[in-house]
Amino acid sequence: MKVVYTDNNATTMVAPEVVEAMLPYFREYYGNPSSMHTFGGQVAKKIDTARQQVAELIGANPEEIVFTSCGTESDNAAIWGILRANPHKRHIVTSRVEHPAVYNLCKYLAQSGYHVTELGVDSNGMLNLNELADAVREDTAIVSIMYANNETGVIFPIEEIGSIVKQKGSILHTDAVQAVGKIPLDLSKSTIDLLTLSGHKLHASKGVGALFVRKGITFSPFIIGGHQEKNRRGGTENVPSIIGLGKACELAKKFMSEENTRVKQLRDKLENEMLKRAPDPRVNGHRTQRLPNTTNLSFEFVEGEAILLLLNEKGICASSGSACTSGSLEPSHVLRAMGVPFTAVHGSIRLSLSRYNTMDDVDYIIEHLPPILRRLREISPYGRETKVKEQTERISARA
Repeated sequence: MKVVYTDNNATTMVAPEVVEAMLPYFREYYGNPSSMHTFGGQVAKKIDTARQQVAELIGANPEEIVFTSCGTESDNAAIWGILRANPHKRHIVTSRVEHPAVYNLCKYLAQSGYHVTELGVDSNGMLNLNELADAVREDTAIVSIMYANNETGVIFPIEEIGSIVKQKGSILHTDAVQAVGKIPLDLSKSTIDLLTLSGHKLHASKGVGALFVRKGITFSPFIIGGHQEKNRRGGTENVPSIIGLGKACELAKKFMSEENTRVKQLRDKLENEMLKRAPDPRVNGHRTQRLPNTTNLSFEFVEGEAILLLLNEKGICASSGSACTSGSLEPSHVLRAMGVPFTAVHGSIRLSLSRYNTMDDVDYIIEHLPPILRRLREISPYGRETKVKEQTERISARA
């Protein structure tokens, strides 16, 4: 069966070049990078090369890169690291549309005695910066606001946010898992203090991530153990995956312009055709301040889960939002925060592309998704009610 993969915000295919870069570190260069002997030392040098590659993608200093196991660990390490380094500050500012790695951690911290302020968003998924300015206090330890939303692709004005946070004397962390590799970042000119990224979102393997910690930031380690990562993250390094992450970052820098041209054109064609052909469609999120690969669409009076199941029968892989909440039947907390109508929030799907997608993929989705939606509308009780109402209105108008 033909497979069309459009769930790249959940995970990406590991690039062939990344696989090739990783393989020798399973079979030939398997030494522990912390060992004193040359066999392990040569591996440590390759980790340094990967650290340089990650730093170059985001405009950082290699010494500011800490390798972790994933984006969730990096988010937890950033927030816990600042809280532990500043025990007298008990206030956190975040948003209502964060990834569960931040959203659920902040809820846990609120239950543990911290005061958490959640900033709302408007119907386009954008923050009110005046609300942010009012929220940051003297006892605010950290402000954690994502760079780009994983469900809608909405990009926040992170540098403006950072300026406000700096004026208030606090620390800014951003979950940039969805942004890194898709849009240009230059942390050398940024107000960001800590930044999270994840390998499997940019064509590296699962099980590896990184945390940028700006030089001069007081930071306590989240995982305590050995002296790895300059005492900032204990545990033997996941060498093959770190090597792969470095290669993936090198490739992401090379293909950045393609992400923002060809991939964006594919996304725009797919979105525009759905707006023309689908029943009662809506785009969730700001139409321009978005990642180039992401569209979040709602269709009234149908269930998103049913859409995904029927798409799956055609070999089309999509999602209803965050992969970390896919086991829940609760509607998206992101779309609810945006005020998406109840009749549409349950009928939302996310299509997220990558540089490996083609125009044939997009055409295949355009061919199969509208009939699926019409079929679901026909069997939906809400759809039947709407159809009867429309017919009654037409008869009344002719009379």
